[in-house]
Amino acid sequence: MPYTNALRIVLLAIGLSAAAQAADDTCKVLFDADRKMILTPHHAYHTQTQSTQKDKAETSESIYLGGPNGAVYVMSKGAWHRSSVGPEAALKQKEENIHNSKASCRYLRDETVNGESAAVYAIHVEDEDSKSDGMIWLGKSKGLPLREELDFDQMHTSVRYDYSNVRAPM
Repeated sequence: MPYTNALRIVLLAIGLSAAAQAADDTCKVLFDADRKMILTPHHAYHTQTQSTQKDKAETSESIYLGGPNGAVYVMSKGAWHRSSVGPEAALKQKEENIHNSKASCRYLRDETVNGESAAVYAIHVEDEDSKSDGMIWLGKSKGLPLREELDFDQMHTSVRYDYSNVRAPM
């Protein structure tokens, strides 16, 4: 009997370790895609709503021109501004966020986003200050995020990414 219990514990530990490794591998896919996106020219369309004011959505846009020395532009109050934070700084911040948080990720299903085949993933992230849950649609052809739906404490954020004809705003 003791041998059987010990064997169950070992098998359970192996199973949990494999499940944790699978979650880590899934999160790595998402984190790698996020890093790749930062260095790839793209136009992001953001919509944020507060849980207390669901009828008031705030929209914004950002344009990343790609490359570690590329420019980032942000639409603020109807005008475009070049950000003082470029892709290199965004990558550095992303790495710090990944290092200072715990994440769990899992594949949900396949869907199509604007005619492109995508894998849909769920992600849960916690750090010492906050928790967030979300879904990420990862394009299968280029491995780049196409869409995100993220819920933070009292806020919901939707982001749509466009990788075609990206250029600096006028």
